[in-house]
Order: sequence, then structure tokens, then C-alpha cells
Amino acid sequence: MRLPPLPAEQWNDRTRDAFKALLPRAIRNAEGAGPAMGPLARHPDLTEAYLGFSVYLLFRSTLPPRVRELTILRVAHRRGCAYEWAHHLRFGQDAGLTLDEIEAVTRGEAADDFDRLVLTAVDELDDKSELSDQTWAALAERLDEKQRMDLVFTVGGYILLAIALNTFGVQPDPER
Repeated sequence: MRLPPLPAEQWNDRTRDAFKALLPRAIRNAEGAGPAMGPLARHPDLTEAYLGFSVYLLFRSTLPPRVRELTILRVAHRRGCAYEWAHHLRFGQDAGLTLDEIEAVTRGEAADDFDRLVLTAVDELDDKSELSDQTWAALAERLDEKQRMDLVFTVGGYILLAIALNTFGVQPDPER
């Protein structure tokens, strides 16, 4: 691992406070932060700023959970982020995606027209950093303005996270 989690003996009050947006007080520590958040403990100011945004995307976004997880899984696959993929595999199932639907994400395929449109949107944003007018208009048939904004920011936010996790060398939890 290029950037390992901050060792437990180096955690202090500032480090623990940086995780308040995501972790309950009892697990604001090296073990509770886990392999993905552990390296962020090395930079509490960045962690605190980033987690506010990240928590919004994961827990308060206006996107339906199924659409959010389909989006994240496509980003994880395209970016080769094993940790994101493993972590959101369970979240995707909890949000109603079947294992067959999740497998199809790796091929950019979906039986459902709207799911296929979401995958197309992810691919366009990742490839060109913008959506075509056609995709934006098609999304508007099912998603309101705020949801489309949240979709764009979810793609960008999870691309950012994939870049960080891949660069730091974070691997999936062995028990996943």
C-alpha cells in the first residue's frame, strides 16, 4: 500500500474530529476508519472537507439509491477501482440491483432502457467531462433538475475517490 492508514498511536483529537461527518464517535479510530478512510487520517483538514461532500453523495443525494449504486458501480468498473467495486456490490444489491444486472454493468449493458441511459451518462461524463444534449434531455424524462445535478456530481465524486483509492493502493476488505 502506497499510503497506509495512519497508525492508531498517531491518531489525536483533531484526527478523530475530521471523521465526525461519517463515523460515530465510538469508531473514530484507526480500526473503525477501515482501509479506505484510514489513509485520509493523515490529512485531517482534507478529510473533513471531503467527507462532507462524500456523505452527501452517499446518504443525502436526491438520486434514488438504485440509480446511485448503478452509477457508482459503473464508475468503479471503468476506473478499475477494486475497493469501490467490492464495497458497492453489497450496496447495489441492497438498493435492488440483481447480480446479473451488476455483472452487466461491467459490459455497459442493461436490460432496462433507463438503466442503460444511466450507464451512457456515466460513460459520457467519464469520457468527455460533459453530457450530450440528447442524454441530458433523456434523463430529464425520469430525473428532475436536482437529481440530474446529483448524478453529475456522483460520477465526479466517485471518479475522484477511485483516483485516490487506486493511487493510495487501497484494496478491498478480505471479508467482502
